[in-house]
Amino acid sequence: MNIFIDNRSGVPIYTQIHAQIRDQIISGTLQPEEPLPSIRTLARDLRISVITTKRAYDELEKEGLIYTVAGKGCFVAEKNLDLVREENLRRIEEDMDEIRALAGSCGLTKEEILEMWNTIWED
Repeated sequence: MNIFIDNRSGVPIYTQIHAQIRDQIISGTLQPEEPLPSIRTLARDLRISVITTKRAYDELEKEGLIYTVAGKGCFVAEKNLDLVREENLRRIEEDMDEIRALAGSCGLTKEEILEMWNTIWED
């Protein structure tokens, strides 16, 4: 599992960890039932507080992406296909909002953006 922390990003470290693990689970890089590093191990490897790592794991558990077995650690949960689909739809909507904003700043029309999209889609 690869996690990279950007101290200059302005995004809280626990959010960076949460997002990267979530993305690896959704993409299939981390498989169901795969063990995650212990909270202490990950904190040590990233040179951050155990509390920060625990907060990221707690968020992942709330979302149903991981589960904890007392005395054994945290594991990737079975994929909930509805959850994965909703997450992907949310990400697409965010990207589309960004495209709309960029298009507006360039003076592009909806039709021009759709033409660009159709060209990309066909490739």
